[in-house]
Amino acid sequence: MFDESLQLLNSSALPKDSEIQVSALSIQAVAHAHLHQFSAADRELETADALCHTAVNSECGTIFRAHGILAIERGQLEDARRNFESSLAFGRKYKDQFLEATALLNLGDTLLNEERFSEAADVSEAAYRASDAVGAKDLVQTSRGNLGWAYYRLGDSERALNLFTEAEQAAAQAGDIVTRISWLTNIGYVQMDAGHYQDAEHSYNNALRQAREINARQDIFNGLRALAKVSVQAGQLDQANRCADEAIQIAQQSGNRAGELYPLLVKGQIAALSGNAPLAEETLHEVQNDPKASAALIWGSQHALAQLHEKLGNKNAADQEYRAALTTFEKARSALEKEDAQLPFVTNASRIYADYVDFLIGQGKTREALEVADYSRARTLAEGLGLLRKGSSFAPETLDVQAIARRSGGTIFFYWLGPKRSYLWTIDAKNVKLAQLPPAAEINANVQKYRKALLGPVDVLESQDAAGFALYNSLVAPVRDSLAPNSAVHIIPDGSLNSLNFETILVPDPKPHYWIEDVTVVNASSLKMLASAKPPAKLPQQRLLLLGDPATADPSYPTLSNAAAEIDGVRKTFPPATQKVLARDQATPVAYLKSDPAQFDFIHFVAHGTASRLSPLDSAVVLSRASAEQDSFKLFARDIVKTPLRAELVTISTCYGAGSRAYTGEGLVGLSWAFLRAGAHNVIGALWEVSDVSTPGLMEQMYSGLNKGQSPATALREAKLGLLRPGSPYRNPFYWAPFQLYTGS
Repeated sequence: MFDESLQLLNSSALPKDSEIQVSALSIQAVAHAHLHQFSAADRELETADALCHTAVNSECGTIFRAHGILAIERGQLEDARRNFESSLAFGRKYKDQFLEATALLNLGDTLLNEERFSEAADVSEAAYRASDAVGAKDLVQTSRGNLGWAYYRLGDSERALNLFTEAEQAAAQAGDIVTRISWLTNIGYVQMDAGHYQDAEHSYNNALRQAREINARQDIFNGLRALAKVSVQAGQLDQANRCADEAIQIAQQSGNRAGELYPLLVKGQIAALSGNAPLAEETLHEVQNDPKASAALIWGSQHALAQLHEKLGNKNAADQEYRAALTTFEKARSALEKEDAQLPFVTNASRIYADYVDFLIGQGKTREALEVADYSRARTLAEGLGLLRKGSSFAPETLDVQAIARRSGGTIFFYWLGPKRSYLWTIDAKNVKLAQLPPAAEINANVQKYRKALLGPVDVLESQDAAGFALYNSLVAPVRDSLAPNSAVHIIPDGSLNSLNFETILVPDPKPHYWIEDVTVVNASSLKMLASAKPPAKLPQQRLLLLGDPATADPSYPTLSNAAAEIDGVRKTFPPATQKVLARDQATPVAYLKSDPAQFDFIHFVAHGTASRLSPLDSAVVLSRASAEQDSFKLFARDIVKTPLRAELVTISTCYGAGSRAYTGEGLVGLSWAFLRAGAHNVIGALWEVSDVSTPGLMEQMYSGLNKGQSPATALREAKLGLLRPGSPYRNPFYWAPFQLYTGS
């Protein structure tokens, strides 16, 4: 309430006390900065600086903060960051915890504006902790919202939406109009990315209305910029044009060139969609060549130019712009150091990759399209294992895909789900074929229906579930003639297909049955990962590390009644001298980490498991408590990653071991991914809850097959078919289908 704040401070004379004067000048300068009355803010800060130069008092730290806010409103981000760092240092020197919290908050906001999102996430998390420590609820909700924006720009929309919603609700309860406007706008961005344009437009209009009511110029600009963007996506070009023009005017009035570029990009997109190619090209080049342009603006303008040239039939120019856009993106990605940031980031380029793949296939370049598609897959996993050099350019390698299929000993199914059309490449030792599939939305709907049916009480084969047959008809039937009976199929899934066990889909003829009865299914992350897969080691004795049947460390994870039976069933398939068993109180995370897991060929867990959807590397195997520390009984995925392995097979006999969150290009990330990232050659993890009744027999039969020389894929399939035999009480896929085999390097 900037105008009201200024009126109140001007309504009567304040005491001459310098501390009160500095405080008042700080408030006035911040209010004038938000109203973009910059001259008044400059005068007030000049007076405050003079007072603090004469005699430093406890309020002088707020002047650094006010200088920083004024710099942000002017788009002078380096000045803003320096002032917030000074404010933070002042707060720490004078032990002003509240000032420290606000300085961290504003510093995180500045890093967001500088598009240093990974750093911004760390600082915003620190701001949250500092704010919570002093009980400042308004700063707590703002820091959570800022953290949400960092995750959003890193590509993690789901985690971001959760934080935005929390922050918006807290701001509404506190009557915090300004920050609530920001969270409404940010919620709209997530809705827009999901294709919910009407919902996004409603959020933006709501935020814009409230911003106009309090005349918050930066928030008005943000609302207009967002509304212009969603209007282009929805095809409402007149509204997009009006909003972009007003946003540009506000940015120009405040001298914020960097802010001006966002609506200018929209103007270029409008010109392209309106058929004004010369204006579109001129505007988009202006954006990408401006020294103030961020990486996202540059790749956005390059993507728009690629689409423009494609529309005009300029094939070479379109190809160059697509590659330029992806190079700009890859350069930004290469700057990210933490795997938590790398994992979701490819989402930011998903539309560019989708359009480029469509473009290449339209030119008949199906092999090149496959290489581009594979380049977007399993990047974080492959880089972490040293199989892919982390670079700052877009450089898909030429792949001998038929040789990869030959070494894998089967047929590769490579799926690509797109908004307009989807594709399936089938690759064997002799041929590479491409089939067009339905759009992603249609496939996703059937996957969701079938997953729900698989977890229900009714056997999907007995009920002849329509979604199960529909998935077979759309995902397998187009290429069924290329498969020999009992052949091996390596599935490289995409999108929602990561959560589908292909073994369960229903084949209609010669009589209805599960696909597992026809083929051996193995899941892979990418062609480059399959190319690096090593053949099973031929060792005279293979060592087993067996952990499980832990002592109950938390009532949420009760004792598994058949865990001891599963341990006995697995251990009896190995000679006593080749096995190390950690059970009950000995089965702790510390014991695993100290056991030198790299010396074992097989590692098997029998325990509860957790799958964190919002933070997949916080997924954990639930073991026995190792110390008095709260989570000392959890073996976290982020700790698994740091402990190198060379195991032929890691089996996670826990619920949701495969994870519950799929990242664009990376697939499901959870415990299975963590063990692959640590170096395991194969991992078995579960897509849903695991039955404590049927699993011991399944595992015993699988290890029996391994001892006979079967591969992990064959042994697991044979064990599952054993549960499917006539008369078995465990024929329902709920019992045998959660377990999937993932192959790694």
